[in-house]
Formats: sequence, structure tokens, C-alpha cells
Amino acid sequence: MRSDTRLLRFAPLWGLCVALLSLSGCAPLPSGGVADGPAPTAQARYEWLNRITWGANTATARVVEQQGSARWLQQQLQPQGASLPESAQATVSAMTISQTGLTDLVHTMEKQRKDADALRDDVAKKAAQQAYQQELNRLAREAATRHVLRALYSPAQVQEQMTWFWLNHFNVHLSKHNLRAMLGDYEDSALRPHALGRFRDLLGAVSYHPAMLRYLDNDQNAAGRINENFARELMELHTLGVDAGYTQKDVQELARVLTGLGVNMNSGNPNLRKELNLFYVRKGIFEFNPQRHDTGPKALLGQAITGEGLAEIEQALDLLARHPATARFVSRKLATFWLSDTPPQALVDRMAATWRATDGQIARVLETLFTAPEFTNARPTKFKDPMRYVLSSVRLAYDDKAVLNVGPVLNWINRMGQPLYGRQTPDGYPLVASAWDSAGQLTTRFEIAKAIGSGSAGLFKSDGPQSTEKAAFPQLANALYYQAIQSGLSSATRAALDQANSPQEWNTFLLAAPESMRR
Repeated sequence: MRSDTRLLRFAPLWGLCVALLSLSGCAPLPSGGVADGPAPTAQARYEWLNRITWGANTATARVVEQQGSARWLQQQLQPQGASLPESAQATVSAMTISQTGLTDLVHTMEKQRKDADALRDDVAKKAAQQAYQQELNRLAREAATRHVLRALYSPAQVQEQMTWFWLNHFNVHLSKHNLRAMLGDYEDSALRPHALGRFRDLLGAVSYHPAMLRYLDNDQNAAGRINENFARELMELHTLGVDAGYTQKDVQELARVLTGLGVNMNSGNPNLRKELNLFYVRKGIFEFNPQRHDTGPKALLGQAITGEGLAEIEQALDLLARHPATARFVSRKLATFWLSDTPPQALVDRMAATWRATDGQIARVLETLFTAPEFTNARPTKFKDPMRYVLSSVRLAYDDKAVLNVGPVLNWINRMGQPLYGRQTPDGYPLVASAWDSAGQLTTRFEIAKAIGSGSAGLFKSDGPQSTEKAAFPQLANALYYQAIQSGLSSATRAALDQANSPQEWNTFLLAAPESMRR
């Protein structure tokens, strides 16, 4: 049974409309690309835009129409100074993670942890330890809130999606150690600045970030007690891919290369032998400790590693980032994320060729994808994962009207099993429909559609003792719907919409329609 039909069959409250919607399909995207000018129809422009953004809405469609799709796309690939709406930016600016650097934040949290653990009174100790955990949870919540606000309202939509993509590709889990204090900086300093840049720079930023080093235990990796966790995932998940032909010996050699790369959360530096001081590197809480490094000869993927100290790691990262298998593996994953669960091999090959020709310039690889006929002429068949379904629904329903409370958004994503920073295993969340199209998942989506469509979700309910909720009923039956969306709906979906008994029901039916599940 198709996932789009199950959504409405398992929504028990909607009678005839549910039955009609369960039969609906999705019209194919008219032929004709956007790389050299406007798409031929409003429907085609909308569907193209719905693939390239977190979700098409009136404001973004207006900008694309004014600028032209080719110019707008180039601005997406080279974003300059994207800003948020005033209220959203004020929320972000007031956050602890926006005001306090990683080193100071980690030191503060470490002091709080140590002070709590040092208490002798059991009751006081338990309360202090709970307060420490609650503060870590608050910092993680700040990071997730900032991520959602940027995804919803930043005009740099490609950059925001690529930030999520790399966050998923280079996954870390919030519950390990004190990573909750590091998440905001990991996303903001390692991922977002390099999201559209050179892959080698991104790989270096991730590999040296304390969040990754702690998550994959490389802070425990030292000469004489090798830990292979980071080395294995660096090859299997981050660069080459599991089928690239490397061996267990390569994993072991890379683990030796990575010895000494770790984290120092103390205020002082370690005492080193005099001859090692030249090789010691520290930046904030990141540390390369040559006393913990395996200095013996190494060979990776058939090549000798000839550097000394941190230079060995740089050489290994160069080798991995520029390997042809990395170009193929990451290009396929990008095509899967943006276009199809089974992307055309010829398109993946062209993306990989661009990767190799540009030394892994991510924006150029995406340009090859976005301007390819396979992309511009694609039908909207890519099933939305939970993050995209929720964000696209909120963007369509409320356009550029910034929500005051992202709590419901985070709760919806959590309910559907894709919380930010919540994937425990290093592989990240699946990018294909089979992970997200179960009956229970689709029933939840119907409930979310109802909450958004009825305006009762609490998105505009401000915090504080005098909490109020501004009127925020979504107007989905607008010009964008009649000019671009309606023509892409099946006759069954349009018939069901015609039978809605209220604007709230009409909104719910549209957001829960099979066409709203795909892009």
C-alpha cells in the first residue's frame, strides 16, 4: 500500500473526505527547467521551489518571481548576510549559546558538575545534579530552537537545509557526556559556515570539534590504548562509504593517526616533555597532545603517512576528502536528500565529476544537481521526512509571520521520531521514505495538520506569567494556492476540499493531503 494513501485511511475522524483523499494522486511536474529562466507554469515554479526550500510559501515565491529563478538560485548557493525577522532574531540573540563562547560555557558547566558531585549531603547533591542536567537540557533546547527559527525564516534556505544535512551526516547525540553544552557551537562554528564551502574544510572543522571527538570517543584514543570508533565512522559514514574497499587494517592505521586528538576541559595545559612542546596544539578546549600520539610509521589506503604530529592528521583528512569514493558516496547522499530515494546514476556521476573538478566545492556540486534536467523536470515524489513535513507545513500556513513559540514544532518532530540531535547511532536519520511512512507516523501527521490548520497549536503563545496568544489563523486558501498549488492536486483531493465544513477543516485537509506529503 502506498504511504500517501495510508495517511488518510488511518485518520478516523474525517469520513468521506478521508476516503476521497486516500484515492488522490499527484500530477506530474510539467517539463521545462529553471536554470535559464522562469519555469513555464506557476505550478512548476512552486514545485521546484518546494524542493529547494524547507517548504514553498508566498513570500519566497514572490521573491523568486521578482528576481528570476536563476538569479535567486545563485544567491542561495552564495548567501550573503541572511537575516531573520526581528522577533526571531531577538529570540536567538538572547540565548546563552549566542552570548557565551564554547570554552567559557563548557568551563561553567564543568564547574557546576564538579560542585554538585562534591556535595556530601545526599539530598543537596541530588538537587544540584538535577539542576546541572536541567541546565544542559536548556542549552540543547536553545540550540534546537535556534535551528528551527533559522530553518523557518532565513532567506538562505539552501544553506539552512545543508546545515541540517551535515548535522545529520556528521551526527552526534545530545545525551553523551556534556555534548548538550557543545551542540550550539558545533552547529554554528563547524557546520553552518562550511555548509556550502569546500568539503575538506568542513571535514576538518568537524574532525577537530570537541563535540565529535567526545561523541566518538577519540578523546580516549591514545598510543598503547587505541580506540577505533572515530576512525571507523570517519571512513564509513563521513567520507568513503562502507563499500569503498578499505580494510580493517586501514581503520586501525587511521585510528593510530588520530591518537592524541582530543579535548582538554581544564584551564591549564598538560606537562609535556620538552621536545614535545613544539607539536602541542590547543584552541579552546580542543587539544592535540603529542604525548598521547602514536609516532610510529603508518600507511592509509596504500599511502604512507609522512607528517609529524597534527600534520599526520591533516594528511589523512586530505586523503579521505579527495578520494574518488568520497565524491561518489557524498554525491549520492546529496541526491537522495534533495531529489529521490533512488537518484539516477548518471546524475550522481555528474555530481561526483563536479566534486573532483572543484576539489569538493559543495555549492558547485549542488548547482550541478539543481540545474540538471533530472531535477528540474522531476515529479514531486520525494516523501517528506518529519522535519521537512513540519517545517513546510508551518511555512505554508503562516508564510513569513514568525512564530513566538517553537515548542509545538519541536514536539511534533520528536513525536515522529526525528528530534534534533536525538539520533543515538552515528549514521544519522534515514533519508528514505521507508523510515517514515508507517501507519502510526501518518496518523500523527494528520493530527499535526489539524493542529496547524485550526490555528490551535500554540505557535503564537508567548512565554511568561502573562502569557497570551495572538490571533493566528492560517489563510491557506490564498493566491499561492489558487495560482500554483490547486492545479497540482488530484480531482479527489479537490473534491474533498470542497466538502470541508469550515476553514479549519479545509486547512487540515490540504495539509494532510497526499500531495502535501511529497515534494
